[in-house]
Amino acid sequence: MKPEADYLFEASWEVCNKVGGIYTVVKSKAYAMKEIYKNYFLIGPYFEDKAVVELSEKKPPAELKKIFNLMKEMDLPCHYGKWNIDGSPNTILIDFKSLIPHKNEIKGELWNSHKIDSLNSKWDFEEPMLWSWAVGMMMCAIEKNISGKAVGHFHEWLAGFAILYLKNCGSKFKTVFTTHATMLGRTMAGSGENLYKILDNINPEERAYHYKMQDKFHVERVAANSADVFTTVSEITAIEAEKILGRKPEVILNNGLTIRKFPTIEETSVKHLVSREQIRQFLTFYFFPYYTFELEHNLIYFIVGRYEFKNKGMDTLINALGKLNDSLKKKNSKRTISVFFWIPMENDGINMEILENKNYYMHIKNYVDFQSENILKKIVMDIVKSKTPNVNSLFTKEFLKDLEKDMIVFKRTGNPPISTHRIKNDDDPTIKGFREAGLNNCKDDKVKVILFPVYLTGNDGLLNLSYYDSMAGSHLGIFPSYYEPWGYTPLESAALGVSSITTDLAGFGRFIDKKIPDKKIKTRGIYVLERFNKSDEQTVDGLFKLMLSFSDLSHEERVKNKLVAKNLADKADWKQFVENYIKAHNTALKN
Repeated sequence: MKPEADYLFEASWEVCNKVGGIYTVVKSKAYAMKEIYKNYFLIGPYFEDKAVVELSEKKPPAELKKIFNLMKEMDLPCHYGKWNIDGSPNTILIDFKSLIPHKNEIKGELWNSHKIDSLNSKWDFEEPMLWSWAVGMMMCAIEKNISGKAVGHFHEWLAGFAILYLKNCGSKFKTVFTTHATMLGRTMAGSGENLYKILDNINPEERAYHYKMQDKFHVERVAANSADVFTTVSEITAIEAEKILGRKPEVILNNGLTIRKFPTIEETSVKHLVSREQIRQFLTFYFFPYYTFELEHNLIYFIVGRYEFKNKGMDTLINALGKLNDSLKKKNSKRTISVFFWIPMENDGINMEILENKNYYMHIKNYVDFQSENILKKIVMDIVKSKTPNVNSLFTKEFLKDLEKDMIVFKRTGNPPISTHRIKNDDDPTIKGFREAGLNNCKDDKVKVILFPVYLTGNDGLLNLSYYDSMAGSHLGIFPSYYEPWGYTPLESAALGVSSITTDLAGFGRFIDKKIPDKKIKTRGIYVLERFNKSDEQTVDGLFKLMLSFSDLSHEERVKNKLVAKNLADKADWKQFVENYIKAHNTALKN
């Protein structure tokens, strides 16, 4: 499919401004969009501290100079340049500070023209409103000063005000609006409501006022119904959007990744071994001061993402891990499973006990490393002399005595903590969930849990692995989401050659479920847990069985799983998905 638009302007609050998952969407597909559209421009907010890092400023092209001058006359300076990402797309950042004194006027206009109730709105609503309003002003200027067909694509309610501005000024600029998740749906699901069961019977307006989010709901609904084309990111979100926003999306814009940016299957094998060794080192100083277990029989599971206890399925995972722990203990299995909860949350710093354990461990390791050359020489000499190396010949009494002292300091009593950091909230649902599920990190527990409540930057002071390296060193990613419009993490895991579990309530889960060739075999790479119309008990039991089955796989079967997962990731490459964007833009021009 060929694009009919001569110009494409794509606006998102997260252009050069990382806030959440939409940053990944816009950033990762930019190179593919630029290959398709000769005149492709991204539009975002100007924040000096972020722009310095993200944007390489350039002189604007000729067709934008007059528009920028008009914006400057309105005290809305625009910064033009190349976003420092793959593809280096043309980018416009609008400085909207001058609109702050006019925010109440804009709110009044939104109420008069579209009945958007923003009387009690806070800055988290007002800030994107001002920026998006400025985007609308620029779009009006673009419409009057360029020749050729143009389309404006707006992501989420935060950019939706631009569509409303265009409507108010009588513009005929063609628009596409994408909701990545409805604000009301996410809020209801996160509050514990059975969203999919009650979806047909809710009064969206009433529920929005109940949660005091009517301002964002109104903008999202009006933008969805005012755009020439309404789109969303998955089949599951399309069902939700039609019921809540009152319009069925015309096009589904699945989210992809640039798979060529990820390591090859050969490279993933090497990365897994290197990163796994570092994770095992962490497990050694985290657990071994209290008791030991065989790391060769230990599998590494993980969940990673925003702290949405219900929406991300953390409640389901914890309960399923409790069942898995009981099952493995009853079987007296040799298998142990370490489960990382890489979930950033408020904390009061690293648990000092763990930091001490690491320091003692590193002291022992460094001391042995220092002596290793002499020890290696003795081993070689014993072998060439046809002697069997033994402790007395390899180690001096002084060396053994020093190690004995170090081991006395290294050893601790009791159980390892369940969190690497001190959690501020004593009634935190994750900590409480561990306790209730019997996940206490006791010696006889086969499932060990580690809450790791900081971002994986590679410089956290404990694990010191980046986000992707942490994934690569693991065996299974578990993402049992209840509310997940798309869900990048299982796709990212697969791209790194790591098996994962997703659900049929996740956009990616529903998409990939149709691509799995044989759902009956154990080595299917990505596992889709059935959650749609299932009770909590059925969901927990289904997840428990999937995790137990994975723990029983042989090494050869796990390797096959890696290959299958990696191949499935290719199905969600941006190269496969950009045609849907062209379809949306072409449809807008026809409308």
